Amino acid sequence: MANVEIAQERTPKPSKVPDNYPIIRVRDVWVSFSDHPVLKGLDLDVKKGEILGFVGASGGGKSVLLRSIIGLVQKQKGTIEVFGRDLDRLSEQERQAIERRWGVLFQHGALFSSLTVRQNIQFPLREYLDLSERLMDEIAIAKLEMVGLPAFVAEKYPSQLSGGMIKRAALARALVLDPEIVFLDEPTSGLDPISAGEFDDLIKALQQTLGLTVFMVTHDLDSLHSACDRIAALADGKIIATGPIGDMLKSDHPWLRAYFHGKRASSRLNGKKT
Repeated sequence: MANVEIAQERTPKPSKVPDNYPIIRVRDVWVSFSDHPVLKGLDLDVKKGEILGFVGASGGGKSVLLRSIIGLVQKQKGTIEVFGRDLDRLSEQERQAIERRWGVLFQHGALFSSLTVRQNIQFPLREYLDLSERLMDEIAIAKLEMVGLPAFVAEKYPSQLSGGMIKRAALARALVLDPEIVFLDEPTSGLDPISAGEFDDLIKALQQTLGLTVFMVTHDLDSLHSACDRIAALADGKIIATGPIGDMLKSDHPWLRAYFHGKRASSRLNGKKT
């Protein structure tokens, strides 16, 4: 069996967080809905500057963990640290300061349908900062260009955009506060293969250019291969393995073999020799 990390070590929190300390650190997290446990003592580290692909079965809790980290789903037990800070121990002001350091792209973009693209991108600026309209307009156009959209898209409404353009506009909003972490929930879902590939290339370029840490929930095997530095696999409410794509492909773990070598696995991944 390949050298896949089957269990996460419980590293103690240092008094001063060093550069190699996980930028996101999840320990013994439990989340249940109507007494049905979804996450069962989950442990996970996300390293600074990496693109982590988070995979698992549909309904297995991938998005639940993402939403637990950003505070949209309440956990029943465990600790979540971001930037070395326990999120449960922060004041409201401290929590807002942490939230300004991350951006989120939800699965379907989650753009406000009644707002233009420009207004959607500016929404976090209005919530957290006191800037002039002119400066906010300049920032919105700059972020559109950063994600590969022309300036005229700023005055369009979400209903006037293609699926790929919605994803890019939502990514521009996620980047508007210059975050250090970006959370992506199924970013290529619903895109055709060409658009999905272009989006993967964009994420990789932004990570390298801006030094981002990317937490990507995905089921897209091509994204896992082309964009992710490391993969974490979720099954039965826990992380069963972490490692690069090559180790995942070599693993003898039954769930990993079913996922990465199943009937619907891409021929590109099935045929790759590592």
